[in-house]
Amino acid sequence: MMEFVQGGLLFDLCQLMSAMGEEAGRFFANQMLDSIEYMHSNRTVHRDLKLENILVDDHLNLKVADFGFASYKSIDCLKSYRGTLTYMAPEIKEGKVYKGTQVDLFSFGVILFIIV
Repeated sequence: MMEFVQGGLLFDLCQLMSAMGEEAGRFFANQMLDSIEYMHSNRTVHRDLKLENILVDDHLNLKVADFGFASYKSIDCLKSYRGTLTYMAPEIKEGKVYKGTQVDLFSFGVILFIIV
């Protein structure tokens, strides 16, 4: 269960504003990195981080959503093909064994590239 977030999707905000610049990139990147660090410190990986799975509240706070592809505990030696193609790390596309933490960071990089 999750709180209700009134604001909408980060995807919609990016569509509305186009490139937001470095300042907005830093603002959102810090929040994303805090979220990713929290997930990873709890031995959980998302594996489908993308603009459409990040909610934005009325105060521009980010909330990660849709943990349908998430994995927990055994996150260092994954093999399953999970995620959205345009945000997906190369090792998943190539069918290699991968570390969940690394593929989340790859997806974060794609998100940051789009925002800035």
